[in-house]
Amino acid sequence: MILINGVVITNDKDNNFYDKGAVYIKDNIIEDVGNSDEIQKKYPNEEVVDVKGRVIMPGMICTHSHIYSTYARGMAASRPTDNFYNMLENQWWTLDRQLTLEDVKLNGQTMFMESASMGVTTVIDHHSGPHSVTGSLFALGEAAKEIGMRASLCYEVSDRDGLDIRDKEIEENIAWIKQCQKDNHGDMLHGLFGLHASFTISDETMEKCREAMEGVYDGYHVHVAEGIEDEWECLKKHNKRVVERLQDFDILSERTLAIHNVHVNEREMDILKHNNTPCVFNPESNMNNAVGCPPILRMLEKGLLVGLGTDAYTNDMFESMKVANILLSHNSCDCTKGFGETLEMQFQNNPKILERYFDRPLGKIEKGAYADIITLDYDPFTPLNKDNWGGHSLFGFTGKIVNDTIINGKFVYKDKEIQNVDRQAIHAKSRERAAQAIWPKV
Repeated sequence: MILINGVVITNDKDNNFYDKGAVYIKDNIIEDVGNSDEIQKKYPNEEVVDVKGRVIMPGMICTHSHIYSTYARGMAASRPTDNFYNMLENQWWTLDRQLTLEDVKLNGQTMFMESASMGVTTVIDHHSGPHSVTGSLFALGEAAKEIGMRASLCYEVSDRDGLDIRDKEIEENIAWIKQCQKDNHGDMLHGLFGLHASFTISDETMEKCREAMEGVYDGYHVHVAEGIEDEWECLKKHNKRVVERLQDFDILSERTLAIHNVHVNEREMDILKHNNTPCVFNPESNMNNAVGCPPILRMLEKGLLVGLGTDAYTNDMFESMKVANILLSHNSCDCTKGFGETLEMQFQNNPKILERYFDRPLGKIEKGAYADIITLDYDPFTPLNKDNWGGHSLFGFTGKIVNDTIINGKFVYKDKEIQNVDRQAIHAKSRERAAQAIWPKV
């Protein structure tokens, strides 16, 4: 298949850009990129898809989300959410306790559909649902396969719902990681070992997690110092800070994702850097939860690999980029900060993070990369070129203008329609479950 007549943003190492470009996809791999006329002449017998001047660019990447929160849209919590801990206890942990395996799969389907419609082609998720633990990651995996989403999944281990459930959570992580190591569905599915946060995990549980990972290690996915309470509890109970504690339990590595990092100090950043541990910034969620702005500028200065996620506040990575930009400018009181750093996190660092988990490049349009590509219905009123496409991506592009999403060489979203499932039927079932079974209990 050849996509022709598009403005092609490659995001490759040379920043190649084509005003009237084409991308040749062979099976699930990008085979060639160039000018439309030249590519069509080279491959005369291939199916041709004319994108009619739309922007062709790499699919967007979300390096942290929470599918389990899907039912929260429009939901009102019945108990106080006046601080970070109360928000966790009275909203999120109350919600996740209501989920059945049916809800888990529905949440996965609706989240993956919306993500695809917003141009997201890879999601790294951090799941929770203590009364539907066993089989939950497999249910999400089935949802990803049905929709066509590339995904890395884990379950967040915590002591908050008792030790029996904790043990199931550990088992679910290990079972899913082993399944993905055995069959990753053509490099479409991946597993990490999820940990909630230091303040909900005892030393005993940390040790059990480390023991369970022996021989199957494939990296952790953990919340780090999102709220100041996480640091306070760690200092009070363990006489050390959160990152120091994770270091002591061998949690940190180049394959572990450290999420949020709002309250880490210089020493903790140095430890993360020493372990080559990627970090993920979730700007809208941090602002919504009023936990503060993490020291992203300092982390990047130190050479940490910082990516961009959403924490499920949105499924639109263009929106997350916009807020990242202005939050960093606002928080630093420096209008020269935010713009370049945001582009670096999304278009350079998120692809680098995925290189640690998937076999071929993602987030780039280049020969040999996976064919995860989107088109945007974008008619700019100022010039769009290789030197300024980043500015257009921040101030012009949005998930709402995505016209097509191709994942692994197949249309998942075409002409603004989900392709593989009945979106309306799934949405109807989701509304029914939310209204009748979930919201009345939250």
